[in-house]
Amino acid sequence: MNRGCAPLRDDTAAVREDPVTTLGEVSDAWLVGRARELNAVGQHSAPAGQSSTIREADNLLNEAQRRGEPRIVAQLLRHCAALRLTTAELVDSADMLLDELLSHTKRHGLEVLQADAHALRGRRALLVGAEDNALTEVAHGLAMLDEELAPDRTLGRRSWERLLATSLIDIGLVLTQLGVYEMADEVMARAHQRIRESGGPHEIAVHMINRCRMQLGWGLRLERVGLQDEAASQFSTASALAVAVEGPWRESLFPRVSNRTAAEQMPVLGAAHALASPSADHITRLEEMRHLDRSMHPREQIIMAIALSRCLVRGDHRDDAVRVLSETLTSLSHDTSEPTLRISLAREFALLTELAPDRPRDALRDYALELETELWAMREARVSTLATRLENSRLSHKHDAITRQAREDPLTGLSNRRALDDRLETLLGAPEVQPLAVALVDLDGFKGVNDRCSHAEGDDVLRTVARHLRDTLRTDDFVARYGGDEFVVLLPGATLSAAEAALHRTVEAVDGLAPEKSRGVTLSIGVVAMRPQESAAQVLARADAAMYQAKRNGGNRVTALSGVNDRTEPHPVEPPSEIDQAVWIPPDAR
Repeated sequence: MNRGCAPLRDDTAAVREDPVTTLGEVSDAWLVGRARELNAVGQHSAPAGQSSTIREADNLLNEAQRRGEPRIVAQLLRHCAALRLTTAELVDSADMLLDELLSHTKRHGLEVLQADAHALRGRRALLVGAEDNALTEVAHGLAMLDEELAPDRTLGRRSWERLLATSLIDIGLVLTQLGVYEMADEVMARAHQRIRESGGPHEIAVHMINRCRMQLGWGLRLERVGLQDEAASQFSTASALAVAVEGPWRESLFPRVSNRTAAEQMPVLGAAHALASPSADHITRLEEMRHLDRSMHPREQIIMAIALSRCLVRGDHRDDAVRVLSETLTSLSHDTSEPTLRISLAREFALLTELAPDRPRDALRDYALELETELWAMREARVSTLATRLENSRLSHKHDAITRQAREDPLTGLSNRRALDDRLETLLGAPEVQPLAVALVDLDGFKGVNDRCSHAEGDDVLRTVARHLRDTLRTDDFVARYGGDEFVVLLPGATLSAAEAALHRTVEAVDGLAPEKSRGVTLSIGVVAMRPQESAAQVLARADAAMYQAKRNGGNRVTALSGVNDRTEPHPVEPPSEIDQAVWIPPDAR
């Protein structure tokens, strides 16, 4: 199908003038197809033509919204926004459409088009010099397309693959503008796989032109670090792509003159041949495109200016080469959309004028300014990243503090009942921590402290006991305030006898405190070994029973209770009974 500008205008006139054929009567596929045509034409039209194209695209969007099919609406939103991003006077009006596209695709779960929305928002960010925002947007888009997505059956596999390729290309374009060429190349390669399977001539042509543009930018960047051979290889690849695109170009939707090659009508393709092999033979063709294509994007303007200037130098027209570069620098003095290519342009101008007696200082100064500007932007990006990470760290720290407070007893600093329940459940379900001893600790005489002294002094006693519980046990042992003047200790990996010995040290430490610190309080501790298949409530109940046995025997002691079937005690105490007692009495109580 050979469709250029004239057939497109004829189709539009047919819809507008025929009283029978209205937008309400065309199919959804026609709406999307027409929007694609308008997008292809509008990006290479003069301002007046772009405005007309956008008006028609807006009418298509209104019709799609009236019908309400989410996928059709999303595609029309995408085309209307993309058209505005290429029209300087209407760029600001793209913001609302991009926001609507993002919210619409989120709401309806259209992941591929949502990723494309992020890519277009990244392109919009670059138009105002917000490189950090562009990186964020493109990262969001890439993350959404990282995994292999299931095709949308409603669209059909071919249409879905085409949308996926478009999203990848839009992401690749933003990465190219940012100068992240290696990643852009990977993304473009993924797009190529999709286009090869499902793309038509127009999609293939668009993809090859975008890859050609990327290779040229990559080559110019390599030149800046002295990698001339690698740069020449990129230019050669771009030139080969410019040759290969001629076939699909003739069947694409791009406006064109049928008897001229793509390289004679598309600036980036002509520039590819010129940069791969600079010579005076390219001058006429490049100058024609430079003067005829007034809608050239900044990236095309820069690439074209560099390619033309090199050919002019080869043709011994050095002054004309300086003029071309100077005019381009002036016309793009306020443009921020191509930070990497701008430096290549300034470098080219500086190199060309460094031996000229009239302007070498200004050219080198401007080039240095471009470099410093990029370095400053990189610094600002790092500062922004640091600020973001710092804020995330603060939020994380605050979250951890809140979580810790929710699981910590405010008086003693020990874990609270909630944390105890979680830890005990975890340990009960972890065979590797077996054996597991569980102890319940109660303070002897604590009620008298509150009655004789004050609650403040009682709190001091609780804090003192808590500190000695922590200090006299292993770091792996878990100590929690159970409530009031009761504590629970979990001793993972400890047999009942080992736990009993460890808890003896705690009883002795508290018993040996000065009276003004302990207020005469001692400890009664009951300890048990966890049984197989036992619940947290059951093991705590047995530890509680052991603790009360210690109190009934006078307190200030540890009582270890062992059931006859307890695996941690292979030799049950005779005579056999449900529970046997093993009572330890401090030396001074004997």
